[in-house]
Amino acid sequence: MRHHVYTACQVNAYRSRSRAPAASRAKVLAAVHELLDAGAFHTSTVEDVAERAGVSRATVYQQFGSRLGLVDALCETFDASPALLALRAAIDEGEPLEALDAFVGYAADFWAAEERVLLQLYGVAAIDPAAEALVVRQRGDRRTELERLLRRLRPKDAKRALALLLVVTSFETYEELRRHAGLPHREVVRLLRAQARAAV
Repeated sequence: MRHHVYTACQVNAYRSRSRAPAASRAKVLAAVHELLDAGAFHTSTVEDVAERAGVSRATVYQQFGSRLGLVDALCETFDASPALLALRAAIDEGEPLEALDAFVGYAADFWAAEERVLLQLYGVAAIDPAAEALVVRQRGDRRTELERLLRRLRPKDAKRALALLLVVTSFETYEELRRHAGLPHREVVRLLRAQARAAV
């Protein structure tokens, strides 16, 4: 069974569109990234994305269907992230506490790698349904993966441990420590690993 960590992309909604020409698809996704980097995705329409990508509006609708479809496709690119691929594998490998350390480290690596894009999506989730959908799916999928890891760890209070690990591995926690507290990435990982172990 394949596990989708953080992204939980709803690929069924646009599976039939996934055979779209790779070149135009890549242009559209690059345009989405550019709009996110510019902080403009939440105010952009499908037409804006098409114009920036240099493709027709019909092409975007045919390949992605909607702004939500664009975010789903973005999820698909996240799903191929080396950090997430390593994270999935780490859950079932090695001694349980080492697996927990690896999970926390790879989660932080993913947040760091996609930080600029995720800052925009998380920042507008309250007002943009497409961004909100991504955030909800990421949280739900992270919860599922942590539950799977906790079955190996067998803490005394699994409910409490899950709640604390959800906080420790969240994008918001990473951002608070990295951007607001000013800690270097390596120190953030060290601190989060210590907190994760204390939670279980």
